[in-house]
Amino acid sequence: MPGTFDRTRGRALTREVSPEYADAVSNYFTTRAPDYEAARGAQDAYFAALRAHGSEVVVLPPLEGYPDCSFTEDTAVILDDCVVIPNLGHPSRDGEQDSIAEFLADDFEIHRMPAGATLDGGDVVFYDDRFLVGVSTRTNREGASFLSKRAREVGLDVQLFDVPESTLHLTTVCSSPRAGTMVAAEGHLKEEDLAFAEEVIWIPEEEGYAANTIAYGDRIIMADGYKKSRQLMMDAGFSITTIDMTEFREVDASLTCLSVFIG
Repeated sequence: MPGTFDRTRGRALTREVSPEYADAVSNYFTTRAPDYEAARGAQDAYFAALRAHGSEVVVLPPLEGYPDCSFTEDTAVILDDCVVIPNLGHPSRDGEQDSIAEFLADDFEIHRMPAGATLDGGDVVFYDDRFLVGVSTRTNREGASFLSKRAREVGLDVQLFDVPESTLHLTTVCSSPRAGTMVAAEGHLKEEDLAFAEEVIWIPEEEGYAANTIAYGDRIIMADGYKKSRQLMMDAGFSITTIDMTEFREVDASLTCLSVFIG
């Protein structure tokens, strides 16, 4: 079954923003307390953009006691007809993945991580013939190794990255919108890190948040307010839909955080 595994976007598994959203974990971009109502409005716009690009949006209800529960990307990694369900890297979030695993169990073979291994799906980027997996404050080497073994079982290579302290997740600073192409933020990743890519679109460091994109062929969704990055993507042949991600940026979340694409 396709999904994150091969860039198809037929169905997006999402979850409504929690009423406890003001207590979501944040370390990097925070300037103020996030606003629940504004986040709900932004999420509605996000859902509308996914639907306009052809995705069916499955919306689960919020989980009580989990302010970060709308960031479903972290809770599952699709590998063809199986799915890796990780132990999430922040203690306050571990448990969000259980209802996701229950939802996916009818369609996928479930692989749960052993105790001690941690991984957030936000540290996983699909590129053509491989997964790029970041070792970060949320994903440890045991978690990366577990995912790597499962990925190789379905015929994909894995390349590990040490995620710099300047960012939370690997997906925060890069994405792969089409075959052969990486979009990456300057100041976080180096040219040699992405030497495998046929094309790298470098986003200026001050607009690095815009390196996280959701692609539908040459049509992409990206965060609003990043003029240089928008022009770079247009010059590369993409048509663009932008979404105001201000309320999600306040809790270190990006566009891809809000979905697991499952088919």
